[in-house]
Amino acid sequence: MPDVSYYKPKGIPASFLEEVILTLDEFEAIRLADCEGLYQEQAANKMDISRQTFGRIVDSAHRKIADALIHGKALKIEGGKVEIGNMKRFKCRNCNNFFDYSLDSRKPIECPQCKKISSVCKNLPQGGKV
Repeated sequence: MPDVSYYKPKGIPASFLEEVILTLDEFEAIRLADCEGLYQEQAANKMDISRQTFGRIVDSAHRKIADALIHGKALKIEGGKVEIGNMKRFKCRNCNNFFDYSLDSRKPIECPQCKKISSVCKNLPQGGKV
């Protein structure tokens, strides 16, 4: 779940703005592809969907974000068909990167930034910082 779920142009009351809705699966696709820098195949695996479906989701998200930015609309993140796994927040001891990881995964916990497996420290509250 995002820490912030509403963005709008500065100085314009929200009641005057048209809204663009970004679904939670679109938000997650953007996070995995654009923030974590994963290839579509890797990101699709993390979301437990096909690469083609991931591509459609991330394309839709990019169009919605571009629409909001170019046309001065508010961007609201909510809803959609999602299943949130047992996510926990971790901090990498090697590079100090914070990241969320599903404890439902059978893979070793690896930092998405530095790719170290043994560098993860204890789980933190969702969105938490040390």
